Amino acid sequence: MAKVVDNYVERTSARLLRSLRRSGGSAPLHRIQFSETIIQYLLDKKLVQVQNTGYGFLLEIAEEF
Repeated sequence: MAKVVDNYVERTSARLLRSLRRSGGSAPLHRIQFSETIIQYLLDKKLVQVQNTGYGFLLEIAEEF
């Protein structure tokens, strides 16, 4: 059962990465329609980072990716 969940998380996180690439590499965190689990998965893998702009938070693709 855990393997099915891992596949779901990987596929969904890949969709989020594609979405970020299409939007110029970043998006306001409050506009992202993905679960916290998916966002945390990408943060743990260091594929994305959260930036505080002073007006809100952006989820952006990490530079070394």
